Amino acid sequence: MHIVAVRYLRSFWEKHPDAEQPLKSWVDEAKKATWTQPSEIKKKYRSASILKNRRVVFNIKGNDYRLVVSVAYYYQAVYVKFIGTHKEYDGIDAETIEMEV
Repeated sequence: MHIVAVRYLRSFWEKHPDAEQPLKSWVDEAKKATWTQPSEIKKKYRSASILKNRRVVFNIKGNDYRLVVSVAYYYQAVYVKFIGTHKEYDGIDAETIEMEV
């Protein structure tokens, strides 16, 4: 998978150093993946939540952080939509959130 907006993840782990290694691991795994449907993501990440609009929520660092992405299965691309603490996640709509530029 091609990950769009890795710079947002990098910026996040600069502010939250304890998220760096878990996010780097997720990036490495996602880049090697060839997901064609949500069930393939669930097979690898049992705690991932599959939402509408091709959205997936990943728990990062034992659920300390939440990562929301949109997956374009046909194009093999993952678009970062949100990364934040669990508390910040509770304040967003994961099905519609867009990363601020």
